[in-house]
Amino acid sequence: MAKASVVIIGGGYVGAELAKGLEDSLDVTLVEPKEAFVHAPAMLRTLVEPALLDEALIPYDRLLKKGRLVKDRATAVDGDGVTLASGDKISADYIVVATGASNGSAFKPLDGDLDGFRTAQANLAQKISDAKTIAIVGAGAVGTELAGEIAHARPEKSVTLISSEPTLFPTMPAKLGTGLAKKLRGMGVDIRCGVRADNLESLSEPYAGTLTLSNGDTVAADLIVPAIGSKPQTALLADLPGAKVVKGGRVAVDDYLRPSTLENVFAAGDAVDPGDAMTIVAISRQQPWLAKTLKALAEGKSLSSQKAYTPWGKAPILIPLGPNQGNSFLMIATFGNWVTKMMKGRDLFIPKYKKIFGR
Repeated sequence: MAKASVVIIGGGYVGAELAKGLEDSLDVTLVEPKEAFVHAPAMLRTLVEPALLDEALIPYDRLLKKGRLVKDRATAVDGDGVTLASGDKISADYIVVATGASNGSAFKPLDGDLDGFRTAQANLAQKISDAKTIAIVGAGAVGTELAGEIAHARPEKSVTLISSEPTLFPTMPAKLGTGLAKKLRGMGVDIRCGVRADNLESLSEPYAGTLTLSNGDTVAADLIVPAIGSKPQTALLADLPGAKVVKGGRVAVDDYLRPSTLENVFAAGDAVDPGDAMTIVAISRQQPWLAKTLKALAEGKSLSSQKAYTPWGKAPILIPLGPNQGNSFLMIATFGNWVTKMMKGRDLFIPKYKKIFGR
């Protein structure tokens, strides 16, 4: 009896691990245009340690032993399968869309272009090296970690971190943000909270100039780095029947991570909004739920017999400020330098993901 088939679109954190976890049970096809997995948590440190980039771009060729990797781009999804940019169509019993989100060109590749990404990384690393004054606009995980990486590796730089929020990480327990702010200031970072940059020239590309803040202050910088959040990649999902784009540009899903009226199409990761934040840790519940559910469906069980997906209440978050400092919230409490260093800061999960990808 032939195995049930699944096509997974996108080889990011959800897609790659889901494909690997299902290949013994289902006929798996992973559609991904890039040659290598881009390990996002390491991309900020590579801007001050460029040699790290080759460790953090991990080829896909050893990820799957039984499943199939198709190096192409999906252009359409329907209940029967996935159409590719090449014009081919892959039929499937189940489809999972995990197209993720885009960010600045030096943080994530644009359109799967790794050569362009390497160039953008090298350009920004050189600009950081050359700049005496650096302003980072946006104090989410990317902006805060980047400020910490620069302050640790290049303490001679003058770094300003600008946030429209009243504090760092205001939706998390207060101890997380106040602790990070204290440590950043101790590293010499000037933090400006509760103000907007009214004249930001680019939402994604670094440049030199003078920022006018909403309180009337100005910040002149040799390098202004926008870090104002990721943009969900929803082109495939938005065209599905019954799909609905909600706050933040993500697509809504039902209790079983389905984004449309197509009963065999599922979606996960940053492109959809099941109630989880757009972080790697926050979406880490989705991959095992999908794996368990798809295995059950392949065995002939009904979806209604499976437990619905439940998002994190308040997901863990780890914010290193370079390899040695940082704060983390881990479900029950906020932890400081040692826990953050041991869990993420010292190696940024690179060994873990190299092992997953068979390197």
